[in-house]
Amino acid sequence: MAKDTEKLIRQLSLISFLMANRRPVSALEIKQEVEGYSSMNDDAFARRFYADRAELESLGIALRVDRPSDGFFEAELYALPPENYYLRKISFDDGELAALRTALALLDGRFAYAEPLRLALQQVSWGRPNPVIDEAGTPVEMAITASAGGRELSQRLAKIETAISRRKTVNFSYYTLGRDEVSDRKVNPYHLVFRSGQFYLIGYAHEREAVRVFRLSRIQGKVSYSSKAEHDFTTPKDFDRRDYSNRADWQMGDTQGTARIFAGRRVDWRIERELNGYGRVSPDSEGALGRGPGSVIETDYASSRQLVSWLLGWKANVAVLEPQDLVEQVDERRRLLIDRHKKRFVTADSVARPAVEEAASRARSGGRAETLIRPERFARLVTLAGLLIEAARNERRLQVDELLNHLNLSKAELREDIDVLNVVNFGGGTYVLYAEIVGDEVEVDPEAYGDSFARPARLLPLEAKALVAAIDLFGDHLPQAGLLSAREKVVEALGHDPSEEGLEIAAPHNDSVVVQPVNEAIAERRLLELNYYKDNEDEFSIRRIEPYRLAHGAEGWYVGGWDPARSDIRHFRLDRIKQATVLEKRFELRSEISERLSDQDWLADGEVADARVARVWVSPERARWVREERTVVEELADGALIIELPYAGASWLVREVLKGAGDLVVLEPDEARQAVLAGVEG
Repeated sequence: MAKDTEKLIRQLSLISFLMANRRPVSALEIKQEVEGYSSMNDDAFARRFYADRAELESLGIALRVDRPSDGFFEAELYALPPENYYLRKISFDDGELAALRTALALLDGRFAYAEPLRLALQQVSWGRPNPVIDEAGTPVEMAITASAGGRELSQRLAKIETAISRRKTVNFSYYTLGRDEVSDRKVNPYHLVFRSGQFYLIGYAHEREAVRVFRLSRIQGKVSYSSKAEHDFTTPKDFDRRDYSNRADWQMGDTQGTARIFAGRRVDWRIERELNGYGRVSPDSEGALGRGPGSVIETDYASSRQLVSWLLGWKANVAVLEPQDLVEQVDERRRLLIDRHKKRFVTADSVARPAVEEAASRARSGGRAETLIRPERFARLVTLAGLLIEAARNERRLQVDELLNHLNLSKAELREDIDVLNVVNFGGGTYVLYAEIVGDEVEVDPEAYGDSFARPARLLPLEAKALVAAIDLFGDHLPQAGLLSAREKVVEALGHDPSEEGLEIAAPHNDSVVVQPVNEAIAERRLLELNYYKDNEDEFSIRRIEPYRLAHGAEGWYVGGWDPARSDIRHFRLDRIKQATVLEKRFELRSEISERLSDQDWLADGEVADARVARVWVSPERARWVREERTVVEELADGALIIELPYAGASWLVREVLKGAGDLVVLEPDEARQAVLAGVEG
């Protein structure tokens, strides 16, 4: 029998033994009665028992230890109070449960933490219907989510997640883009943040003797533990985890200064939503600054280059007021953009053309990643034991397919898990349960000996974080209104907020002001009137649509529907909707519209099927950054790159190039070059 399996049997038997006795027991009793310990000598037992206690504690299951005054190990007494193991009952209403199930259905296979989320929902909805539902009837589409980014990245994420829970120092090799070098790092991992499609680790870097931020996609090779100790560090009490999720891209690092920025009325409302706490916004409705009505934004920055990039993307709608060196940087970058798009732009000779097959493979993947973050097998076994005991006590025949669907297991995995549970005991040769697969059913001894696993176990850290992260990923965008209230109940039952202990989802935009009317119009099949900002024309328009569904794509959240004025389907980004109003007039659903809206691959990768393609030059200084995000079609002699950017509307392309701050130059087509020039000259 594998060592990991022996450990699981030992730990599960220890839990069952302590809970069955209902009194503190000695180490000697544990050694004699609990499966796996009796064959050990005293020294081996002391080591294993200590290690098992430490591991259970890292899983959130803490034994109570009564120590005598003389301090001898042999005289200690151990107990497991029910509140230290069982999950406090959570009374979800039907709307909250429906929202949680919808979240799982939409994220299944697309979310790095989908599997621990599945087990978490099984625990919190104990005794209620199967939490896995069919997503077909849900008017929400998740075209892109918090995926792990491929097999290697998934494995790193899983290792770091475990290291955070167990307070283990990790070692890894890291590629630093700014210095273009790979170096070994030793890090105490404190927190994970998912933002803008990427996972980031925040931890104490021993080499720098300071807290640093590491993008997981830039970690190379394997992540390993620094020592064999149970714990390596304690997270400092003054470490503010949420400080890192509440930062803009230009704030990731040590603060260099504070910028004051004027934003005109056309975009100040959008900027306020996008900042979402990254800065302070003060209305200047009277135009006291002589620039017309708008708002003044104050934001700290660590990287002036990142801030300049963001500012240029707003074209002539924003202006830096201070500091003066930031004003000069924006002006310099704007002149560079004009000069490189107004004059004939000459590039160096091409020295390499990356394989077409590689580019095609990336395009076909659509950015989708393998989601390999698996829950602890301990959690899976505890959940399975509960399902088996519940079925036996209710004299319900349990179908194999039902269990496989509940736990997302193969039949071989289910058979192995049942074999493990069949030898878990609570002392004296009495076993927790006996089950076996017979044909298409799992038969369970109706006289279950123990009830240790007959109630839902408390959520393990990974499960709890997966559940809260999934809720935070959706925010208030689901049509069911119960997701946020469900979050409050989960946090109350756990006694802490899991997003503060290892995984946090940073919301990109605050578009809650329009989500509620959009969902209401979809649910009631009413026309929806939008006051919509047309980015390409820099003006507002009133649109009346038949809304069908919400969709989460590479650029954010959209509402998709039928636009009668255009006689076609359209998608409208929520962050560009200044106001949404539900009208009285109803509409009839058209099946062909729903089918067409479901076939929108561009939501995931941002590429429209009939899009035009711009050839774009990338400066040697920015080449390393762009390689991470784009497909390179040519490498030039001076270190510059040529990339191709598919675009359906010139406004998106213009903004992307403007954010390049002169380090991106459109080579062709000419009309795209002219559009960039018009955008920067404003």
